[in-house]
Amino acid sequence: MRDARIPPVSAEITALRALAWVVTDQDRAMRFLAATGCDSQTLRQRAGEAEVLGAVLDFLLDDEASLLAFADEQDLPAQSVALARFALPGAFRR
Repeated sequence: MRDARIPPVSAEITALRALAWVVTDQDRAMRFLAATGCDSQTLRQRAGEAEVLGAVLDFLLDDEASLLAFADEQDLPAQSVALARFALPGAFRR
């Protein structure tokens, strides 16, 4: 079986792309802020931190429609979001 892990730097890039995608739509951005309890200023200040990057991937993974839209627009397999989340700190591991 092929090892499906990705390097942390690739996971961070995917998460930053996801964050950019989320904040380009006001409704999506507001849903993300509400889901995380974060405000826009804090988000700007902490955008590159692992906790925020993990949260944005969790946000997509919790909403299949958003996940599929992001993956389609970014020309990524939807599975890459889950792999990226797994590579970042704080992911649930078995």
